[in-house]
Amino acid sequence: MASATSQPMIEAKGLSKYYGQFVAIQDISFSIPRGQIVAFLGPNGAGKTTTMRILSGFLAPSEGSASIAGYDVFANRLEASKHLGYLPENGPLYEDMTPMELLRFFGEARGMEEQYFNHRLDVVISECALHDVLEKPISKLSRGYRQRVGLAQALLHDPDVLIMDEPTAGLDPNQIRDFRTNIKQLGQEKTVLLSTHILQEVNAVADRVLFIHNGRLVFDGTPEELKENGSLEEPFYRLTNYGRSGGQVKAQEEDQ
Repeated sequence: MASATSQPMIEAKGLSKYYGQFVAIQDISFSIPRGQIVAFLGPNGAGKTTTMRILSGFLAPSEGSASIAGYDVFANRLEASKHLGYLPENGPLYEDMTPMELLRFFGEARGMEEQYFNHRLDVVISECALHDVLEKPISKLSRGYRQRVGLAQALLHDPDVLIMDEPTAGLDPNQIRDFRTNIKQLGQEKTVLLSTHILQEVNAVADRVLFIHNGRLVFDGTPEELKENGSLEEPFYRLTNYGRSGGQVKAQEEDQ
């Protein structure tokens, strides 16, 4: 039985994924405790989505293991899924449904008891500000509202861990601001891992940065430790371009 107090909430151990000769990720290891918001930073194609799909149990690694709340995501997938909310990039939503119908569908799929479901439904509708669109077809909703519906379904069962892949992609500035506020609030109680290539996202929400490039973890530390002269742009450029030239990039500071 996993212990909520002693076990890391997200843990990757030596994760690698190969597609023939192509190396998507290689030897990715990290551990995230409860109540931390972590930005999974890197350029497009770095391996962020592959890693998150493995952590969420949607993709099997070629090597290594992953756990959520102490449960191996493959050996104990059902137990791990009880503690995990996953919001993929452009996550599939049933467009003919309304948000209310979709949330009820997911509640039934998760086997939530009616009383508990109704309680959680009220919570996620409030947290994600869905009151005005509950009975509108999802096909008629804006990108921002669709993202809120996706977040609501990920939060419906009150998971300890929330994994989000590029959660603000395609949103306008007002929608991005609202979504980041939600993330900060959620991070007070939950462990949050969100992938991004947007540097402002890191500054706005993250307690910690995992920087991935060419399928390898090249930095693990706080945003302040990553910054150079108060900016994240120069280290982002340096890490990604140095990595392309074949050099080895230091993964983390000596004292971490």
